[in-house]
Amino acid sequence: MKEIIEKVFDAEEKVNAALKQAREKASEIKQAADKENADKIQEARQKAKEIIQAAIEEARKEAELIKQEKLKVSEQEKESILSKTDVIDKLVDDICNIVVSIEHDKE
Repeated sequence: MKEIIEKVFDAEEKVNAALKQAREKASEIKQAADKENADKIQEARQKAKEIIQAAIEEARKEAELIKQEKLKVSEQEKESILSKTDVIDKLVDDICNIVVSIEHDKE
């Protein structure tokens, strides 16, 4: 009977040792998986950051091009208005001259 009890205790110790080893191995596997996941998350964050920075830079460049185009159009419109002002000034001078000549002719 004593021999059977010793065999049961031996078997129990072996099972406990195997369980302990399996738990340690499972813990190592979990830690490795957690590290791998953390690394992948960090890599994904870095890629997302790079994509966002590239998009921001592209938007800045596009905004600058739009700004330059608007400035160019504004400058052209200003020049157009100024050139029309010269024509209007000439017409006003002509009208004034006509009015003065009519007044002068009346006298």
